[in-house]
Amino acid sequence: MKSLITLILVLTLSIPALAQEENQSETTTYYFIRHAEKDRSDKTNRNPDLTEAGKERAIHWSEILQHVKFDAVYSTKYNRTIQTATPTAKKNNLEVSHYDPRTLYSEDFAKATKGKTVLVVGHSNTTPAFVNSVLKQKKYEDIDDNNNGNLYIVTISNGLILDQVLTIN
Repeated sequence: MKSLITLILVLTLSIPALAQEENQSETTTYYFIRHAEKDRSDKTNRNPDLTEAGKERAIHWSEILQHVKFDAVYSTKYNRTIQTATPTAKKNNLEVSHYDPRTLYSEDFAKATKGKTVLVVGHSNTTPAFVNSVLKQKKYEDIDDNNNGNLYIVTISNGLILDQVLTIN
C-alpha cells in the first residue's frame, strides 16, 4: 500500500514537469510550500530558525521533490523560509532567490519565471495568497498554523491555469 501511495505521489509531482518538457517556452509550473516547523521558544523573536523537526522536513521536501528539475527557488528573506528552501535549491545547484511577500505575483515575477519550473517557499498566509494571485481568484484560505505539509502545484500553459493541493506528512 505504501508503494502505491509513493507511486501516486511521484506521478502527481511528475505530470507538471513532463508537461513543461513538452512545451518549455509555454509552460510555467509553480510549486508552493510553507516553511517547515519554526522554533517557537522565544515569542519575541520575529525571525526564528527551524527546529530539528523543521530541518528534517526541509530535507524531506527536497527528497519528495527530487524528480522535479527546478529552474529557480524563491523564498522570503526570513531564516525559516530560506532554511526550508535551501536543501531543494542545493539539489538543483541553485541559489535561493528572494521575493517580497507584500507584492507576491508581480508582473516582474511572472516575467522572470515564465516557462520555468519554480519552487516558492512562504508562510501560512503568504503561500495561499501567492497561489490565489497566480490563479486570479481567492480559492485557498490561510494555512493552519500547525500545518507545514501543504504542497500547491500551479501549472500555466497556453493561458490555461491548473492547480492542485496535496498534503504531505
